[in-house]
Amino acid sequence: MAQLLVRNLETTVKQRLQRRAARHGRSMEEEVRDILRTAAREEERPAKGLGSEISALFSKTGLRRPIPELRRLAIKPPHFDE
Repeated sequence: MAQLLVRNLETTVKQRLQRRAARHGRSMEEEVRDILRTAAREEERPAKGLGSEISALFSKTGLRRPIPELRRLAIKPPHFDE
């Protein structure tokens, strides 16, 4: 197993981790391992496009038309006339 050393962790962060670990009934070390496992798992999920994310948010509200993806669209800054 690999080891990881975290230096210069703020005291408040450590205290919050200790309280969180106590709520879950485990050591702070096990709590941090669980947090890291969860974060690493989230990275493995393929990212959806913006349209897919918006569609999923509104899927139960009656939205029926597809929301097109905006891929490789050149974003141009607005021009303001003075």
